[in-house]
Amino acid sequence: MQRLTNYKLKFKIMIDNLMSTSRVTEVDAVSMRMLGAYQTTSLNTDQHLSAMFTGLESLSAALTAAINRGKAESDLEEKDEARDTQIRALYYVVMGFLHHPDAAIRQAAETVDKVFAKYGVSITGESYATESSLISSLLNDLSVQKIKDAIAILPGCADVITALQAAQQAFEAARITYEQEKAEESTQASATKQKPELVALINEKIVVYLRAMEVVDVETYGAFARTIATIIAENNEVVKKRRKKQEPVD
Repeated sequence: MQRLTNYKLKFKIMIDNLMSTSRVTEVDAVSMRMLGAYQTTSLNTDQHLSAMFTGLESLSAALTAAINRGKAESDLEEKDEARDTQIRALYYVVMGFLHHPDAAIRQAAETVDKVFAKYGVSITGESYATESSLISSLLNDLSVQKIKDAIAILPGCADVITALQAAQQAFEAARITYEQEKAEESTQASATKQKPELVALINEKIVVYLRAMEVVDVETYGAFARTIATIIAENNEVVKKRRKKQEPVD
């Protein structure tokens, strides 16, 4: 009777396919949760399932690495924009003081402007490497004692230059990380290309296999199948809610 009851329970759980419209990070999270759940079972004796999860582990690791490469590029762009902001800030500060009523401040602004004018705001449109070189040169020119004395007369100017130095250092650190990640890109696919392969493995192999094995041997596979069903269902619910929010209102 107990076996019959357990057999009937299998009809209450249906393992849905992982929605292909899930984001790359969501697919990565689902795969990691599935791997975590699998590692708590004793199903490693099932060679077919074991092979599938070995493949899942490999694809999941590759997808995570690809996501990290994308983050490194995004971080580099943010750091570049941060230093561009400080270049523009320095320009506006100096320009403002060029029209100051105090002659001493006006003269100090002219001294700093002569240095900045050699570079200009246009350097923000240069390539990463060229801009880095120009900013380093600008900061070096601004460190000359005569120029530093003029900067000290202009309220807030030294703070902007300090912020530019910090932004430049942060950019260079981010660039090293990006270049290290980029070096691996020639041998590894991007996250958007790896996602379909991972979704296919989950939907076309793991889900299909667990659906069948839950019917054949519910006592062995039932609990794990329900866990996988829950993991996928929770993800799909998030995707559905996001899709509803994006639908236009009549």
